[in-house]
Amino acid sequence: MKWPRQSQRVLLWAAASMTVMLMWMTAPLALRRLAFFRVRQVELVGIRYLDADVVLATLRLPRHASVFDDTQVLAERLRGLDGVADASVVRRPPGSLKVIVREIEPVALVANGRGALTPVDAAGRQMPFDLATLDLPVVQVADSGVVGVLARVQAFDPALFQAIDAARRTEAQRGDVVLELGSHRVLLNRDAGPEVIQAVVLVARDLAAKARPYAELDARYAGQIVVRRRSA
Repeated sequence: MKWPRQSQRVLLWAAASMTVMLMWMTAPLALRRLAFFRVRQVELVGIRYLDADVVLATLRLPRHASVFDDTQVLAERLRGLDGVADASVVRRPPGSLKVIVREIEPVALVANGRGALTPVDAAGRQMPFDLATLDLPVVQVADSGVVGVLARVQAFDPALFQAIDAARRTEAQRGDVVLELGSHRVLLNRDAGPEVIQAVVLVARDLAAKARPYAELDARYAGQIVVRRRSA
């Protein structure tokens, strides 16, 4: 009994597809044994604050590591490193790996009272970053309200964030935040959103354009910003 020609073509295509899939799955197992595909170079992308040597050590690459080894294992090791938000590892045959890291963004430097500074993220967690690479506002404690405001300013207006020298809570019981920008101060509610931050920037620009001196911008009131010649 002969198979119809169309059925034969379907079977041939199915057999070819299974063969290709089998080769695709088993090729790395065979190729990783070849010295030609051993890892000789690791390219780091996205590293700004972390020490490159620490990142490489975290990979824990064996001496005869192959580009066809499991890259997900390497990525998971990096994701467990303090200061890393996400990571991926891409094969670059014949002998390279491309490591892409997204770091957790630091938002402030916490002074410990003994002259030392420690970088923290938006949640107040300490980050293992090199201080020489950081230019951040200084806070006295890793207060969630203060660093939270700094994180929002950093996200919504990086230029304003770069101008901030220090930040702290006000003496008021409701815990508002004071941003120190050279000779100027900005007062914000601890839950100030992007519209308030944008309004502060627009007012500051208008005052600068008109050469009007001021000491303080108070943005704690709904729908308005109070401009003061002297700090309250």
